[in-house]
Amino acid sequence: MQSNIDTVAIISGSICHKPPLIGNWKCGAPWETIVSKVLGTLADLPQDYRDAMARAGVAPLWPQMRNVLPHHAPVPVTKSHLWAYADVRPLLLRAGELTPVEKAERRVLFLADPGRGQGAMQATSTIYVGLQLLLPGETAPAHKHTPSAARIVVEGDGAYTIVDGDKLPMHAGDLILTPGGCWHDHGHSGTAPVIWLDALDLPLFVYLEGSYAVEAPLQAHRNRPDPSEVEYRAAGHAPVRRRDRAAPAAYPMMRFPWARTEAALRHVAAHNGGTSAELDYINPETGQSCLPTMGFTAMLLRPGVAVRPPLRSASAVYHVVGGHGSTTINGATHTWGPKDSFSAPVFAAIEHKAAGDAPAFVIRIHDTPLQEKLGYYEERER
Repeated sequence: MQSNIDTVAIISGSICHKPPLIGNWKCGAPWETIVSKVLGTLADLPQDYRDAMARAGVAPLWPQMRNVLPHHAPVPVTKSHLWAYADVRPLLLRAGELTPVEKAERRVLFLADPGRGQGAMQATSTIYVGLQLLLPGETAPAHKHTPSAARIVVEGDGAYTIVDGDKLPMHAGDLILTPGGCWHDHGHSGTAPVIWLDALDLPLFVYLEGSYAVEAPLQAHRNRPDPSEVEYRAAGHAPVRRRDRAAPAAYPMMRFPWARTEAALRHVAAHNGGTSAELDYINPETGQSCLPTMGFTAMLLRPGVAVRPPLRSASAVYHVVGGHGSTTINGATHTWGPKDSFSAPVFAAIEHKAAGDAPAFVIRIHDTPLQEKLGYYEERER
């Protein structure tokens, strides 16, 4: 029979916990007495009582208390994993042979968290990630849905996404937003397959029983470049508007071209004293994260420079835009190259290292904005 044991300090009549990742008692006072607190188990209860609870549709909390409220830090189900593009790409191309887009609507192979098992539509607890294939001449029909999504273009040229009438070209490394409630469809006028990475807050909406989509015909697009090429082409600038009128659109900029992101990372790295560089993707009107519950951070990793971020409460999926390197997550090392993806659970101890003589470029997808809105985002010293 297993028991849940919690070690606490009794100080002047109050209970203070010693977090395993922080060296001091949370109340800051010297402890006097250590007490072992053993919680009861289901097996401790007589069978007739357990049967009566089952008939009444109730269950005791205390045998499961430490499963849902562990002390000091969560115990994640998510297990770090590397999805090698060289393994997934042939399967995706074969899906293009086996299943026409009309039979799939979205031809996607999703990344399943090994902590949740094959078939789990989660890369972490809140983040869904899949790789989507569109062949030349194909279109993916218009729809809108409650979850928000973003695309990172992995391979190919000639594809586009239309979001609420704006036609967004898709080039390698570009980040394309399709926020919840926005109509969007995809098309491909090129000559070779195009593959992109989808990131959605789908698990959150499924858990809330709020996930659904609405279908529509393909959209007509505006006869002009998208706002990333016009109103928001220059960082730090936004179009002038009357302040007594309605606020700007919630998502004024839906496309973040990789060419500009990489140039900005290189410029920051050239002036930051030799460390690696990171830039957040933001809403240019508000300065907040570009989507409500998911954040996106572009990273430049210098060769020979180890990057050891603090222990973050956010989970993350990393996508390698270019370069080679390795990342150690909670003691397990993933060696990665271009177009690979890997995950990290909450409060993971992470170390990134770029290999070779050139920098590596990575985009981190994370749930920091969600945690900030819920008021519990946290970073701890290593």
